[in-house]
Amino acid sequence: MGKLSILNWIIIICYLILNLVLGFVLSKKVKTAKDFYLGKKNTPWWAIGISVLATYVSAMTFLGAPAWSYKSGLSVIAIHLNYPLVIVIVMALFVPFFMQTGVVSIYEYQEKRFGKTSRTTISIIFLITQLLSSAAVLYGSALVIGYIIGVDIITSIIVVSIITLIYTSLGGITAVIWTDVLQSAIFLIAGIIMFFALINELPDSLSDTLEILKTKGKINPINVSTDLSEVTTIWGGIIAMTIYHITVYGANQMMMQRTLGAKNMGDAKKSLAFMGFSAFFIYFLFIFIGVLFYQYYNGREFDNDNTIMLEFAENQGFPGLIGIIAAAVLSASMSSLSSALNSFSTISTEGFYKKYFKPNKSPEHYLLVARMSTVFWTILIIIPAIYFTESKGSILELLTKVASYMVGAKLSMYGLGFYSKHTTERGLLIGVAAGFVALIITNYYTNIAWTWYAVIGSLVNIIVSISASLLLDGKQKEWSLYTIKGQKEKFKQSNKPAKENGWYIIPSKLDSVSYYLLAFFVLTLIFLLLIQNFI
Repeated sequence: MGKLSILNWIIIICYLILNLVLGFVLSKKVKTAKDFYLGKKNTPWWAIGISVLATYVSAMTFLGAPAWSYKSGLSVIAIHLNYPLVIVIVMALFVPFFMQTGVVSIYEYQEKRFGKTSRTTISIIFLITQLLSSAAVLYGSALVIGYIIGVDIITSIIVVSIITLIYTSLGGITAVIWTDVLQSAIFLIAGIIMFFALINELPDSLSDTLEILKTKGKINPINVSTDLSEVTTIWGGIIAMTIYHITVYGANQMMMQRTLGAKNMGDAKKSLAFMGFSAFFIYFLFIFIGVLFYQYYNGREFDNDNTIMLEFAENQGFPGLIGIIAAAVLSASMSSLSSALNSFSTISTEGFYKKYFKPNKSPEHYLLVARMSTVFWTILIIIPAIYFTESKGSILELLTKVASYMVGAKLSMYGLGFYSKHTTERGLLIGVAAGFVALIITNYYTNIAWTWYAVIGSLVNIIVSISASLLLDGKQKEWSLYTIKGQKEKFKQSNKPAKENGWYIIPSKLDSVSYYLLAFFVLTLIFLLLIQNFI
């Protein structure tokens, strides 16, 4: 049984069985491909909100956040400080567009706004980006299983993939959401247990430990350096990573697919607001744990920084702790992986198979194809996951860095779609290509930190797209219906109310909860300033 006791095995096996049972039970409600993608539109907003949170807070956070902050200190929190700002923008712009048009894939918007080639391009960008991200998540969970049980990482990768595939292919998005709720509870409980166990094991009191860490430069949440080569500055967090995370939540099928399955506009926005208020606390907890570990281990080097949490748990005498940790990391990873598989299935079935190969088949046929495509994508994810086994640094940093190369293209394609009158499809595609070239040059010939890649890619995309559009196609006479201005004009002509049950359904309007999110963002800044100046 490797390093596990009977109790630990019972915890892990019960957790895995419960996920499979949920997938089987919920599969009885899936009759069509649309049920598979969006469910029955009767899922509570709070469950969707937890699912949105769980998808991004993965094993990368449980293992990668402490590994990152162990090296860089509390300044890592700057990267995850921006969620309230991000959610305000996503609720105001992206959600109304997608909910009003009734799309299943958010990339349908690109076709309506620009054309088929644009939709195909952004779909491929999403598939590549998320494939690599999901592979990194899969590697993270396999690392835990391999460490705890004593099997090799590649075997662990295959086992985790198969279990996730089964419940995702059975229950679709509904199974993904409800297993996310279960998985989030386990993840949070494990994190809290680890936090208090670590405090109890510190050689000094918590206040004395923080003072010592302050002298070592680890209590540094507000890094005001303007050096663009530094990763965890406050400017990079608020400016560059806000742009990055807008794309993660707004222009990402994996995230938006949940909100599209909400009962109405209000529920969709409430689920995202839940994420905006909650994410800071989750990330702060695990980043803070990493900083405390630096003092606990006296800054010693690890062969693989991502195993810091695991080594600590292994050395504790807490009954079942290793089992809980294993279940927590599995839950976080399977949450992210199942979300990705469902999104991959949606994009490949709706965006490619149905559109270009078999456009007039029955709903049952597309459901079968959707389920079969999850098998294909599971196999494909395993390949880069095996490659990531060579990585020794923080998998959270690795994951974010990999995705940063694609952010500029996705954000500019939506930003120009929302706000530009004169951008055309030909100009847009030239801008996307120019953005990738600019990032390759930036990576090889400058020391600029990857956190700024989203800004660089977006700016180059936008400037080149507009210029190329004017040069090739000239000025457009009318605003597209699928711009912000076009949508406002549509509402004006139809005399439709701007609000539904107290929530704006017209794009670019801020709901009352948005102002609370902005106030919450200011409070988190004040909180970090107090830590920096009074510890």
